[in-house]
Amino acid sequence: MSAKRRAKPVSVESKQQPLREGAPLTRLVARLPPTVPFTGPETLERRSGRTFALRLGANESNFGPSPHAREAMRAAIERIACYADPEVYELRLALARLHGVGIEHIVVGSGIDDLLGLIVRAFVEPGDVVVTAAGAYPTVPFHIAGYGGRQELVRYLDDAGGLRNDLDALAEAANRTNARLVYLANPDNPTGSWYRGDAVRAFLDKLPSGSLLLLDEAYIELAPIDDPSDPGILLPMNPDDPRLLRLRTFSKAYGMAGARVGYAIGRPEVIAAFDRIRLHFGVNLVAQMGALAALEDTDYLRYVAAEVARGREEYAALARELGMIPQPSATNFVAMDVGSSTCARALLAALAEQGVFIRMPGAPPLDRCVRVTVGTPAERAIFADILRKIWPQVTHVADS
Repeated sequence: MSAKRRAKPVSVESKQQPLREGAPLTRLVARLPPTVPFTGPETLERRSGRTFALRLGANESNFGPSPHAREAMRAAIERIACYADPEVYELRLALARLHGVGIEHIVVGSGIDDLLGLIVRAFVEPGDVVVTAAGAYPTVPFHIAGYGGRQELVRYLDDAGGLRNDLDALAEAANRTNARLVYLANPDNPTGSWYRGDAVRAFLDKLPSGSLLLLDEAYIELAPIDDPSDPGILLPMNPDDPRLLRLRTFSKAYGMAGARVGYAIGRPEVIAAFDRIRLHFGVNLVAQMGALAALEDTDYLRYVAAEVARGREEYAALARELGMIPQPSATNFVAMDVGSSTCARALLAALAEQGVFIRMPGAPPLDRCVRVTVGTPAERAIFADILRKIWPQVTHVADS
């Protein structure tokens, strides 16, 4: 009998057992819940066996990237056998020129999500406090928990001004807990609300010494600026302020969410810390070339911003027509207050049945809203027809 036949079969379970015993998880990771910040539309499609016809839930730009960016990315494919520049020098230089800062003030990462993880890793010791709003961008608490930080959550304001960040409460929580980091998205996700730059400056001045404000400006290129002489939402650029780190992305207005390119603007000493821990080849060659070309196509950026502004107005009018309350938005989505979390969940499910992917926030009081990405004119028209058709059924089910 051959040695192969004499060998006792080994089950998959027994093969895995030594690995479980020999390489246990760290106590921190073992205590984490088995969750991720987002359930992607692809996951939902696999679960249901149906493909979404309208993808309006992830705040991607359905207008896509600039034609110049597309061309640059296609050309970069021819050089894909080579590693990308680990310093991302050309893109950082272009970003520095755009913002009127030095290249030493800029770090580029694989989207804001990547940068958030690096920031928490660099600045938060186990047990340190990070202040953010309950229901804000979910990647923030994901990284806080993953690196052993402690979250201090502040409820959103809910009054005649709409659903928005409570700056006074955030500042109070930061001072009470001596927070290491404070996270604020302006414009905000998931409400779409925003504060003027002077209000953000006053908020920054209220934070305790030693706190670092993470100002997430992912949607800033889509915010309305009616008067060029009045920056409105824009906080004046002071890249040497040690209290502030600004986050930007190519995922929204630039239409490159799948390329994963984000960047941070901050004091050189803070930016230099990223080189100690970042993945140096993390921003791939195609992404770097596409982002560089996208920056140069300012006409396309203006086109997208104008089309998104029209779409916001259409969504707001549609919401009011159906008795919902649209939240003011400076982003590429509109949050529609449908009255209750029960109704919001029912609407989410009914739209999914119709092949429409949207999202709803999970924390009260935001959970009585649904959040709809501004699509192309054709997509907006289809969405409006579907919503008008199913809304009476949804309200009937929710009220029964």
